[in-house]
Amino acid sequence: MTKWLEQDELAAWMSLAGLMFKLPGVLDYQLQRDSGLTHFEYLVLAGLSESPGRSRRMSDLAGFANGSLSRLSHVVKRLEQRGFVERSPAPEDGRITVATITDAGYEILVAAAPGHVATVREYVIDTLTPEQLAQLKAIADQILGKVDPGKPC
Repeated sequence: MTKWLEQDELAAWMSLAGLMFKLPGVLDYQLQRDSGLTHFEYLVLAGLSESPGRSRRMSDLAGFANGSLSRLSHVVKRLEQRGFVERSPAPEDGRITVATITDAGYEILVAAAPGHVATVREYVIDTLTPEQLAQLKAIADQILGKVDPGKPC
């Protein structure tokens, strides 16, 4: 038997669903307009730039960017073609592929970051009080823990 949503539950769900559909488009639009990167490409480059040696195993990078290994492979291939990323076998195990951000990739990321952060601040951070921001993190962590139990929050 289906336990239907109560009015307040439905209202909360519809707000969250609207946010999940609209916010990615806002972030993608700004990044593509200002730097020619998608939000996923930006996350990939950011994940590489924050890693030791600016390199990461592809499987680890997929987890960081919240994407499948297949999607990541396609995106890294495009970034490779643009000269932003290089792939190579891992020195300790040639069966593992490692992605490394190039100097050109790091430069595009550094150039894209201020606009991206300003957009995140405008549409998310600055619309909330410090208390709401703490609540948002707690709520998002709780939901992420259910959706992706293996991923630390």
